[in-house]
Amino acid sequence: MKKLIAEFIGTMVLVVMGCGTAMLVGCGADAGCGYILTALAFGLVIVGMAYCVGNISGCHINPAVSLGVLMSGGMEVKDFIGYVIAQILGALVGAVILAAIFGLGGVTDMTGGFGSNGLAGVNGSAVAGLLVEIVLTFIFVLTILGVTSKKAGHGSFGGLIIGLTLTLVHILGIGLTGTSVNPARSIGPAIMAAISYGNTEPLASLWVFIVGPLVGAAIAAVVYKYLESDN
Repeated sequence: MKKLIAEFIGTMVLVVMGCGTAMLVGCGADAGCGYILTALAFGLVIVGMAYCVGNISGCHINPAVSLGVLMSGGMEVKDFIGYVIAQILGALVGAVILAAIFGLGGVTDMTGGFGSNGLAGVNGSAVAGLLVEIVLTFIFVLTILGVTSKKAGHGSFGGLIIGLTLTLVHILGIGLTGTSVNPARSIGPAIMAAISYGNTEPLASLWVFIVGPLVGAAIAAVVYKYLESDN
């Protein structure tokens, strides 16, 4: 139960700080520092949470990461299911917190949708969006599997490396899909955008940000397992 609570808290914080920063400063490719600030916000959350709850749950805070760990033999199916449920609930609560903050404070949501993901940057192409999410998640999860491997020996720097990698994939992905690489992070804001603004566009393309990251994570797990094997 403590692991599930840790995953819930971690994902909640990710949505509040990452999506909240995007809402506040804007994250369009023409937004200048807002673009970089959003990328840094997501990366820094991972760094903070890795050293906060990493020793409790492994700080997956992402169903795609949990899938990669599952396929690599690092967790059991029942634990995977529990993690995913906790992560989605955490993302939903994080989005509710943002709705309260921005609603009560009268703050303008610069993204128009709680920092939800979309396909505007790839001209509405679901295929292009899938490709972006598969590639970015592959890079992110492959890095996580490498850093957390018993053979890695990165010690206390693991959380920093993973956080910087998430920042890196956001720098490319924000202008294309908003960068999901995390189904839970996409589900919470998409649902809240529909409830608060009546904006159903994020929900219409949500499947891309569920399927893409999961496929990318699965490929990363297969590739890393092969690379690490003695064969």
